[in-house]
Amino acid sequence: MSDVPPVIVIDDETGSRESMAIAIEKAGLGVRTFDDAREALKYLHENPGVRLAVCDLRMPGMDGLGFLNEVRANGHELAVVLVTGYGSIESAVEAMQVGADDYLTKPVDLYELRKRVTNLLENRELKEEVTNLRQMLDKRYGFESIIGRSEAMEHLFEQMKMVAPTRSSVLIVGESGTGKELVANAVHVNSPRVDERFLAINCGAIPHDILESELFGHERGSFTGAVARKIGKFELAHRGTLFLDEISELSPALQVKLLRVLEERQVMRVGGSELINVDFRLIAATNRLLEKWVEEERFREDLYYRLKVVTLDIPPLRDREGDVALLSEHYLKILCEEHEKPPMALSAQALDALARHGWPGNVRQLKNVLESIVIFHPGGEIEADQLPPEIREATMISGATAPVQPLVGRPRGMDEIERQAILETLQRTKGHRAAAAKMLGIGLRTLQRKLKDYKGQGYYEDS
Repeated sequence: MSDVPPVIVIDDETGSRESMAIAIEKAGLGVRTFDDAREALKYLHENPGVRLAVCDLRMPGMDGLGFLNEVRANGHELAVVLVTGYGSIESAVEAMQVGADDYLTKPVDLYELRKRVTNLLENRELKEEVTNLRQMLDKRYGFESIIGRSEAMEHLFEQMKMVAPTRSSVLIVGESGTGKELVANAVHVNSPRVDERFLAINCGAIPHDILESELFGHERGSFTGAVARKIGKFELAHRGTLFLDEISELSPALQVKLLRVLEERQVMRVGGSELINVDFRLIAATNRLLEKWVEEERFREDLYYRLKVVTLDIPPLRDREGDVALLSEHYLKILCEEHEKPPMALSAQALDALARHGWPGNVRQLKNVLESIVIFHPGGEIEADQLPPEIREATMISGATAPVQPLVGRPRGMDEIERQAILETLQRTKGHRAAAAKMLGIGLRTLQRKLKDYKGQGYYEDS
């Protein structure tokens, strides 16, 4: 613990200086006194742990305003209370204008001095805690926390930075495991609503009859088991952000009610009669093709267009060239610390094997694979043969280039060569059509059309 007292008192009048110091000490605070402001500045420079200064306004040499200006100019992080013997409004106004945190008039009410000093220190500690929490949030949920340097991710980051400061609803689309909630939280943390709540609810994990109560709340006695009033997520997210994951799983009835809330910005609890005004930003997410669900009349068209004011499309891991290495290094470090294991690193062959894998489960799957490796690995370098079997097998297929078959017997036509290339590539990607299309340099729809033709010809069967 530091021996530096949190408070200094500066006054050229001995009696005033000592009485203020004694009053502050009665609050359980350490105090150091000075009769010269320049000596106090020298002490501050050598002892940055000082939290607050009480300084007389009128002193020979450097006065209180000069001291305050030097404190602010040198970036000292401490509160300053100026004491004036004149009690004039002009002196008080001048003190506050140049950056004083508070002021007192002589003769000083020592009880009031102790109260003001204690409050200022408590408020300062609270602000520092908020700042530290904000930095922790920024580190965990800020844009920098989303690992990725691929072109696809850089494009996503640019979109997020433009969207975050706005009030617009956001629809996040992406496959399972791509990190949709992480993106939603980053948008919230970088928005004007950062000081308010971020509430997340998974619409697919809660039965429909319970989900309505979770969203809207209910009044006591509104249904069997409603023994007390419950405040719903719409109300709790007032002035903050509400994240609805798996929005496609909302029942038709709840889709209608959500649309009404978004249009009217009012909710009524289940069993209630009062309309309650709500102001929240909605961020929704889905791994479904909502356009298709709209066509199939499984999702309301008007709600769909109300949700997708802004759409953020998170690319799957297989389309993020170079990011597997970054993510692997990041998660290995974290997982080794969590499981108290010695540091580990991937060999070039192991990293290449991970990069070649299709990752149908995306970032979540990669993290789970790495966690399994960390648990069973003694530490040091991780070789390719120590990877899970599904990763090794994919590498053996994709890592070795299939030898070109000599043209023995009848020459093959281009259609046959193309078919062989497509089917072999699909085998290498373990059935991942998007990954195969990318490797082949063709569109996904083109690949799907050809596979449909091959299926009709008996060359291909869906796995």
